[in-house]
Amino acid sequence: EVQLQASGGGLVQAGGSLRLSCAASGFTFEDYGIGWFRQDPGKERERISCIRRYDDKTRYADSVGGRFTVSKDNAKNTLYLQMNNLQPEDTAVYYCNSQGQWGQGTLVTVSS
Repeated sequence: EVQLQASGGGLVQAGGSLRLSCAASGFTFEDYGIGWFRQDPGKERERISCIRRYDDKTRYADSVGGRFTVSKDNAKNTLYLQMNNLQPEDTAVYYCNSQGQWGQGTLVTVSS
């Protein structure tokens, strides 16, 4: 059973940084793509970053490119999202997803 658990969210001032983690279990981590999504209440869930399987190629949404960095540690079965220069519009619940499975999200709140 695929299980994903995001953590690391919190309250931060604009311009600050946070590092999110997504602990994965139930599958061979390096054999699947995995990504970060976020959802603000009243809006659609947005894919913001992903790592492709096998070659670890990364992609970013225009809204976060240059500020966010995705990485993973296959030995720890963990996906990370380093978020720098956070802005109020980054406020959302952040989720990780692999193989169509959603984990429990973590709330990021950025104050102005």
